[in-house]
Amino acid sequence: MKKSSVLAGLSLVAGLAVLATGVSAQDPIAKRREIMKGVGAAAKTSNEMIKGDKPYDAKVAADEMTKIATTTTEIVKLYPKGTETGGDTRVSPKLFENFKDYEDKMAAFSKAAATAATEAAKGPDAFKAAFSAVGGSCKGCHDLYLLPKK
Repeated sequence: MKKSSVLAGLSLVAGLAVLATGVSAQDPIAKRREIMKGVGAAAKTSNEMIKGDKPYDAKVAADEMTKIATTTTEIVKLYPKGTETGGDTRVSPKLFENFKDYEDKMAAFSKAAATAATEAAKGPDAFKAAFSAVGGSCKGCHDLYLLPKK
Protein backbone atom coordinates (compact mmCIF):
# COMPACT_ATOMS: atom_id res chain seq x y z
CA MET A 1 0.00 0.00 0.00
CA LYS A 2 1.29 3.44 -0.83
CA LYS A 3 2.28 5.76 1.98
CA SER A 4 -0.13 8.44 0.69
CA SER A 5 -3.07 5.99 0.84
CA VAL A 6 -2.24 5.12 4.44
CA LEU A 7 -1.97 8.80 5.39
CA ALA A 8 -5.24 9.60 3.63
CA GLY A 9 -6.95 6.76 5.50
CA LEU A 10 -5.58 7.93 8.84
CA SER A 11 -6.71 11.48 8.11
CA LEU A 12 -10.19 10.23 7.31
CA VAL A 13 -10.35 8.24 10.55
CA ALA A 14 -9.17 11.24 12.57
CA GLY A 15 -11.74 13.47 10.89
CA LEU A 16 -14.52 11.00 11.62
CA ALA A 17 -13.44 10.81 15.25
CA VAL A 18 -13.75 14.58 15.56
CA LEU A 19 -17.18 14.48 13.91
CA ALA A 20 -18.28 11.67 16.21
CA THR A 21 -17.61 13.82 19.26
CA GLY A 22 -19.76 16.56 17.80
CA VAL A 23 -17.03 19.10 18.47
CA SER A 24 -14.97 20.72 15.79
CA ALA A 25 -11.27 21.06 16.46
CA GLN A 26 -11.70 24.60 15.13
CA ASP A 27 -14.45 25.54 17.62
CA PRO A 28 -12.87 26.62 20.91
CA ILE A 29 -16.23 27.56 22.45
CA ALA A 30 -17.64 24.08 21.89
CA LYS A 31 -14.40 22.49 23.09
CA ARG A 32 -14.28 24.49 26.31
CA ARG A 33 -17.96 23.70 26.96
CA GLU A 34 -17.19 19.99 26.46
CA ILE A 35 -14.25 20.17 28.88
CA MET A 36 -16.27 22.03 31.48
CA LYS A 37 -19.03 19.42 31.27
CA GLY A 38 -16.38 16.84 32.12
CA VAL A 39 -15.17 18.96 35.02
CA GLY A 40 -18.74 19.27 36.26
CA ALA A 41 -19.29 15.52 36.02
CA ALA A 42 -16.09 14.85 37.98
CA ALA A 43 -17.11 17.35 40.66
CA LYS A 44 -20.61 15.86 40.82
CA THR A 45 -19.27 12.33 41.36
CA SER A 46 -16.95 13.58 44.09
CA ASN A 47 -19.71 15.57 45.76
CA GLU A 48 -22.01 12.54 45.73
CA MET A 49 -19.36 10.51 47.56
CA ILE A 50 -18.85 13.27 50.11
CA LYS A 51 -22.59 13.56 50.76
CA GLY A 52 -22.93 9.78 51.08
CA ASP A 53 -25.12 9.44 47.99
CA LYS A 54 -22.47 7.10 46.56
CA PRO A 55 -20.04 4.90 48.48
CA TYR A 56 -16.65 6.52 49.01
CA ASP A 57 -14.00 5.10 46.69
CA ALA A 58 -10.55 6.62 47.09
CA LYS A 59 -9.44 5.59 43.60
CA VAL A 60 -12.52 7.11 41.94
CA ALA A 61 -12.13 10.28 44.02
CA ALA A 62 -8.47 10.59 43.04
CA ASP A 63 -9.22 9.88 39.38
CA GLU A 64 -11.99 12.50 39.26
CA MET A 65 -9.74 15.15 40.82
CA THR A 66 -6.90 14.22 38.47
CA LYS A 67 -9.26 14.76 35.54
CA ILE A 68 -9.99 18.25 36.83
CA ALA A 69 -6.36 19.07 37.57
CA THR A 70 -5.20 18.08 34.10
CA THR A 71 -7.84 20.00 32.14
CA THR A 72 -6.80 23.48 33.19
CA THR A 73 -3.77 23.66 30.90
CA GLU A 74 -5.94 22.84 27.91
CA ILE A 75 -8.90 25.02 28.76
CA VAL A 76 -7.00 28.28 29.26
CA LYS A 77 -5.84 27.95 25.64
CA LEU A 78 -9.46 27.91 24.44
CA TYR A 79 -10.17 31.62 24.88
CA PRO A 80 -8.63 33.21 21.79
CA LYS A 81 -9.69 36.66 20.61
CA GLY A 82 -12.98 36.41 18.78
CA THR A 83 -14.57 33.88 21.16
CA GLU A 84 -16.00 36.48 23.51
CA THR A 85 -19.46 35.88 22.05
CA GLY A 86 -21.29 33.29 19.99
CA GLY A 87 -21.63 29.55 20.32
CA ASP A 88 -23.96 29.91 23.31
CA THR A 89 -21.01 31.03 25.41
CA ARG A 90 -21.80 32.32 28.87
CA VAL A 91 -18.32 33.69 29.44
CA SER A 92 -18.34 37.18 30.87
CA PRO A 93 -16.40 39.87 28.98
CA LYS A 94 -14.54 40.35 32.29
CA LEU A 95 -12.63 37.12 31.61
CA PHE A 96 -11.08 38.60 28.49
CA GLU A 97 -10.37 41.90 30.26
CA ASN A 98 -8.69 40.12 33.18
CA PHE A 99 -7.23 37.07 31.47
CA LYS A 100 -4.18 36.90 33.73
CA ASP A 101 -6.47 36.70 36.76
CA TYR A 102 -8.42 33.91 35.02
CA GLU A 103 -5.17 32.02 34.35
CA ASP A 104 -4.19 32.43 38.00
CA LYS A 105 -7.58 31.17 39.15
CA MET A 106 -7.32 28.15 36.87
CA ALA A 107 -3.84 27.41 38.22
CA ALA A 108 -5.23 27.55 41.78
CA PHE A 109 -8.13 25.31 40.71
CA SER A 110 -5.69 22.80 39.25
CA LYS A 111 -3.56 22.85 42.39
CA ALA A 112 -6.60 22.37 44.65
CA ALA A 113 -7.77 19.41 42.53
CA ALA A 114 -4.29 17.86 42.56
CA THR A 115 -4.18 18.20 46.35
CA ALA A 116 -7.64 16.60 46.64
CA ALA A 117 -6.46 13.74 44.42
CA THR A 118 -3.60 13.07 46.83
CA GLU A 119 -5.79 13.45 49.91
CA ALA A 120 -8.33 10.93 48.57
CA ALA A 121 -6.14 8.03 49.71
CA LYS A 122 -6.32 9.29 53.30
CA GLY A 123 -10.05 8.67 53.51
CA PRO A 124 -13.34 10.48 53.10
CA ASP A 125 -12.73 13.13 55.77
CA ALA A 126 -9.39 14.19 54.29
CA PHE A 127 -10.89 14.16 50.80
CA LYS A 128 -13.88 16.23 51.92
CA ALA A 129 -11.61 18.88 53.44
CA ALA A 130 -9.48 19.07 50.31
CA PHE A 131 -12.49 19.01 48.00
CA SER A 132 -13.92 22.08 49.71
CA ALA A 133 -11.00 24.08 48.26
CA VAL A 134 -11.83 22.70 44.80
CA GLY A 135 -15.44 23.80 45.14
CA GLY A 136 -14.46 27.21 46.45
CA SER A 137 -12.04 27.71 43.59
CA CYS A 138 -14.66 26.67 41.07
CA LYS A 139 -17.28 28.99 42.58
CA GLY A 140 -14.86 31.92 42.78
CA CYS A 141 -14.17 31.73 39.06
CA HIS A 142 -17.80 31.15 38.09
CA ASP A 143 -18.96 34.10 40.20
CA LEU A 144 -16.62 36.42 38.29
CA TYR A 145 -16.42 34.99 34.82
CA LEU A 146 -19.60 33.06 34.05
CA LEU A 147 -22.80 34.83 33.09
CA PRO A 148 -26.08 33.46 34.44
CA LYS A 149 -28.21 31.19 32.27
CA LYS A 150 -30.82 33.06 30.28
